[in-house]
Amino acid sequence: MEDPQSLLDIEVPEPHANGRDLLIEVKAISVNPVDVKVRASGKPEGSEYKILGWDAAGVVKEAGPEASLFKPGDEVYYAGSIARPGTNAELHLVDERIVGKKPRTLNFAHAAALPLTTITAWELLFDRLGVTPDRSTNLLIVGGAGGVGSILIQLARKLTSLTVIATASRPETQQWCLDLGAHHVIDHSKSLAEQLRALGTAEVEYIASLTATETHYPALVEVLAPQGKIGIIDDPKVLDAKPLRRKAASLHWEFMFARSLFGTPDMIAQHQLLDKVADLVDSGVIRTTIADTLGTINAANLKEAHALLESGRARGKLVLEGF
Repeated sequence: MEDPQSLLDIEVPEPHANGRDLLIEVKAISVNPVDVKVRASGKPEGSEYKILGWDAAGVVKEAGPEASLFKPGDEVYYAGSIARPGTNAELHLVDERIVGKKPRTLNFAHAAALPLTTITAWELLFDRLGVTPDRSTNLLIVGGAGGVGSILIQLARKLTSLTVIATASRPETQQWCLDLGAHHVIDHSKSLAEQLRALGTAEVEYIASLTATETHYPALVEVLAPQGKIGIIDDPKVLDAKPLRRKAASLHWEFMFARSLFGTPDMIAQHQLLDKVADLVDSGVIRTTIADTLGTINAANLKEAHALLESGRARGKLVLEGF
């Protein structure tokens, strides 16, 4: 972040909607670890600049001729596509199949905190780990106070019969997890096996490893139940699946951009799940995970957000609103 050219305020031509695209007037964005990773390693392709950002809430300004789900004036929220210019812009194009109706009870800033982490948590829990609402076993969430963990705790607690065990290493993040609905919170900087035994739970059937998977992996394999499942979302340099063999256990990757990146036949599932979560928010079942609003959307405030995420000490979501 020390490089003064790392993030810049620029002007680009105004886009227009074609096909199933929507042109969105962006009102608020949130910042995710993927923004930091792409800024640090990605390079502009075919132009001088790369626009970051994969979370937004805003108003439809224009709908493409093939769009049918939304019309101009609709308030929406979404997480965009990693293969297209990002949401850190006043006007943004997005395929309507990955857009949801904004929760009516939330303002734009609070809504912008939700999409990427919500899609990730939902897909990890229900699509990758295959949890069913009546499954009454246990789920260990490593990194429960982060953006994805903050939603995953709520989804697991409210929509399933799982016992939710989150990990957090500081008093404030431990309390955050409990407030969101975790049944128990343990410290990932200490022995997971010992802490689980102290809870009377020697092994867990489901594990959602959301951060530092490479560091925790041996301990996760140790506490995983036979025939259990581990789901991961981070980016370990090396991960050996062989230790899972003797337990007939499985490893599952969640990457919420996969559907939009490959244009999968079920791409519209993200529109559908965002609409479901909007209803859950409006009925008081799920709450936004916004932690801080860092001012208007500009390079200086985005640098502050990136620095906070790089520190590894952020909880919940960091949001910027307006231009």
